[in-house]
Amino acid sequence: MARFHSLTVTNIHKTIRDAVVLTLAADAPDAFDFTQGQYLTFRREFGGEELRRSYSICAGKDDGVLQVGIKKVDGGTFSTWANENLQVGDTLEAMPPMGNFGVDLDAGTSKHYLCFAGGSGITPVLSILRTVLQREPNSRFTLVYANRAVNTIMFRSEIEDLKNRYMGRVNIIHVLEQDAQDIDLFTGRVDGEKCGLLFKHWINIDDIDTAFICGPEPMMLAISAALKDHGLTDKQIKFELFASGQPGRAKQKAKASGAAAVKAVAGKVTLDGESRSFDISKDMSLLDSALQNDVEAPHACKAGVCSTCKCKVLEGEVEMLTNHALEDYEVEAGYVLSCQSYPVTDKVVWDYDAAGH
Repeated sequence: MARFHSLTVTNIHKTIRDAVVLTLAADAPDAFDFTQGQYLTFRREFGGEELRRSYSICAGKDDGVLQVGIKKVDGGTFSTWANENLQVGDTLEAMPPMGNFGVDLDAGTSKHYLCFAGGSGITPVLSILRTVLQREPNSRFTLVYANRAVNTIMFRSEIEDLKNRYMGRVNIIHVLEQDAQDIDLFTGRVDGEKCGLLFKHWINIDDIDTAFICGPEPMMLAISAALKDHGLTDKQIKFELFASGQPGRAKQKAKASGAAAVKAVAGKVTLDGESRSFDISKDMSLLDSALQNDVEAPHACKAGVCSTCKCKVLEGEVEMLTNHALEDYEVEAGYVLSCQSYPVTDKVVWDYDAAGH
């Protein structure tokens, strides 16, 4: 199982008014050897309740530091605390890096990557951008970055520095919802129509090898559809839903009542080489069933976004309500998000170890 480790905050700096970048030193550095595009899952108690939140790594593989960006969200307990109260020298608890937003890189290849980022969705994209430019010297990068206004652009100076340092290899298109720009196309929301115009006038979509998308779900779905309409395949599109706006817990299925009450299901779960058997309900997710029976199953967002609770169903069938994290081939192989998966058959056996925890 992925254990929590201590991380010491060695530096804090503001990238915009309501977002901070944390530089972290791990007590077990080898456990935090990340791949570009991955995230860290943090936990902390607030008022006696444990909260877990995932934030993307913004550093490149060769930067020699571990950094995450945290934007304050209205009503967000953890993000508000990180922005307003966290200090250098404080200690955080986090799981080792997770996620598969990035792609394998090859120093000998020459590719053109396209990225769409919305708001703080730039965080994992920046990690990918930095790493690609360093490790694939013949590859190019086009970034379309959507924000409300100039003063909400996270990592603005860092992005411009990369553009200047890697002259000719980086093309940056800022699309601002509120602030007018010299080119009308760069003002407004990034939707399917705007993507079509970008592909017609500014981006040669036939030249794109891989596209990355990270942002709010409506934006992500519109861009993905536009990319497919213009010839890209599912395998060429990598996306990561911006998770901070997601609810902390999956919507529960409607409960049966009276004579129609759901009968118990025989459940069996494996974690850390140990198997536990107990009765579970069809109205409860595999994750909540495990937690209720004192199995410390890995989890974070509980919204089908982060993949921290990934497991493999070995026997029986489940219904997965939401999936923003697993690839199609993973689902076909029997992997599910346990926070979103509910028993369908009278027996379900699932294994967290098989998912690499």
